[in-house]
Amino acid sequence: MATATRRLLPTLLRTLAGTGHASAARGLATEKAVGAAAVVGSHTAKWMQDTSKKSPMELINEVPPIKVEGRIVCCEGDKNPALGHPIEYICLDLDAPAVCKYCGLRYVQDHHH
Repeated sequence: MATATRRLLPTLLRTLAGTGHASAARGLATEKAVGAAAVVGSHTAKWMQDTSKKSPMELINEVPPIKVEGRIVCCEGDKNPALGHPIEYICLDLDAPAVCKYCGLRYVQDHHH
């Protein structure tokens, strides 16, 4: 049932939008988003039940803070742009490690005294 709904919903939305029933189309789009959230939520809950695997946050916290010489670091998440995230420039003026908001990598300024 859910697969058939997912397959037919875009056609139905286009049809309703073409007939001037925009409010009905918006309601169906919201229903689609809620249905997608339920699928993601159930998948995440199922994945979190397996305690033999570490969570992504546990894995990223195992990576030690990356030392850099400058005051600003550019984080891309990965050397391969297809696997990374949007570029984020991070200021390292504080003593505590600065964290990338996309991937969670931590950076500290390497002071040469």
